[in-house]
Amino acid sequence: MSQDKILPGYLPAELDEREYDVSAGGGVVTVKISGKKENLAIDIKPEIVDPDDIETLSDILVAAVNEAIKRVDDTNNAELNKITGPMNLPGFF
Repeated sequence: MSQDKILPGYLPAELDEREYDVSAGGGVVTVKISGKKENLAIDIKPEIVDPDDIETLSDILVAAVNEAIKRVDDTNNAELNKITGPMNLPGFF
């Protein structure tokens, strides 16, 4: 069941428009993501860019994107629980 069917017009319109900034690696990488889980921007500080160590940069990027997606999911769940109470629907978000 989609969130549109549970609360028509509320969740998609309001939560999809939100933007989240999430940092990783001590702030050397920042990801901006929308409530639709679309990446809007990735900011990489020059000090983390090392041509001899691309693996570290890759790991930090993955961590930042995963944390950003988790933040969107957590926020959506918290907002839904405010309205409906905890329903514990597996796989909903």
